[in-house]
Amino acid sequence: MELVDVDHCPDTQALRVKLDCIEPERRGNANNLEICLAFAEGQGCHVPRRRQRYCIDRYEYPSKKGAHPPVMVSAYDAARLCAEQGKRMCFESEWTAACEGPGFKPFPYGFARSKQKCNIDNPWINPSLDAVHHHDDAVRGPELMRLDQSVDSGAMESCKSDFGVYDLTGNFDEWVRTEWRRGKSKWAGLKGGGWGHVRNACRPITTSHVAHWSYYFISFRCCKNPVEAALPELPADAAPRWMPPEQVAPDHPAGRPVDRGYTPAEGSSLPNRPSLP
Repeated sequence: MELVDVDHCPDTQALRVKLDCIEPERRGNANNLEICLAFAEGQGCHVPRRRQRYCIDRYEYPSKKGAHPPVMVSAYDAARLCAEQGKRMCFESEWTAACEGPGFKPFPYGFARSKQKCNIDNPWINPSLDAVHHHDDAVRGPELMRLDQSVDSGAMESCKSDFGVYDLTGNFDEWVRTEWRRGKSKWAGLKGGGWGHVRNACRPITTSHVAHWSYYFISFRCCKNPVEAALPELPADAAPRWMPPEQVAPDHPAGRPVDRGYTPAEGSSLPNRPSLP
């Protein structure tokens, strides 16, 4: 895990942070998203900052370089799988701070969107939803592998934040815990975007899917509170410390056991994987 220790500029329910986009995308996209290709540098924070100190997985679950994260996991599954490791789901601000780094970057690698830096902007492949959501791996497996356009965790050295955290934007959409209830997902949200042409920036969050939803490009990573005794003293000019609320892994409302999702067998052929730059 990587330690993140930073004065963070948080989005709050009352005050939202909006960065200055200097190059909006001019062409339309299938999801009608407002995608920014470049942001202004040197932007300030116009809400009170807070000090955040926590640990976050360097790679997507199971946080191993070269691994393929499980897909078809819900937010309930993500919370339980993190708890199994003595960790927890990341809060949205923790994920954002790890992505932006101390330089308040809109992308983990800088201020301009780049498909050469992270695994994004791959062409859309039409999924068979019946196969994707089938309960039998013998049915859903071949379809999930056909759709897969991921790269191995950590394979793109350029897709790393200043805190040393990989693949935050692109590759897989990642479940996080929201800091106030909103949208269909209420307590959960999706950050980073998958390997397609979506926002793929540090700030945006999607709350339009219910927390028990799962899909072929959705995964997660975990966070953990640090050992306080091992942390250096805060500098005198540090922002007030933010402590995440106590978090209990929620039970699935239907009483279902944890689903570990789907992971291709090691050495499996994934025909649509992009070539690394």
